[in-house]
Amino acid sequence: MNESKIIKFLITKKLSISVAESCTGGMLASFITSFDGSSKIFNMGLITYSNEAKVKILKISKKILDKFGAVSKECCIKMIQNLKKISKSDICICTTGIAGPTGGSLAKPVGTVYVGVYVKKRIVVKKYNFSSKLLRKSIQKKTCQVAIKLIKKYI
Repeated sequence: MNESKIIKFLITKKLSISVAESCTGGMLASFITSFDGSSKIFNMGLITYSNEAKVKILKISKKILDKFGAVSKECCIKMIQNLKKISKSDICICTTGIAGPTGGSLAKPVGTVYVGVYVKKRIVVKKYNFSSKLLRKSIQKKTCQVAIKLIKKYI
């Protein structure tokens, strides 16, 4: 089942969906809402690109950001938990990562991405290490693709 079929399935099942995006900067929300009928299921899309936005909008504690960083499993889990509280959606998706071409480090090179989903009262976070040789837009696109595929896996 490709990404478009997954979205159409969600529309058929009337499963509400919300997203909180960092590294994908709205691309995931744009993809989901590009489908006819998505207004029946798409609840909200938050672009919490900066740490300040993560703190103010998603209520991520500064302690988590200071200790683990925005690009971390811990941050991604909190993004999902708090998006669920805010949106009350059946499915929540969060993305955080380093799309490049700059901003990476030895510990977290360009292409390091965390994608989290909340589906059926379950939170799943996966770490991806996309090639740092990919263009920024390619890393963002791949992140969106794996996010949609994670939903398929757990619905």
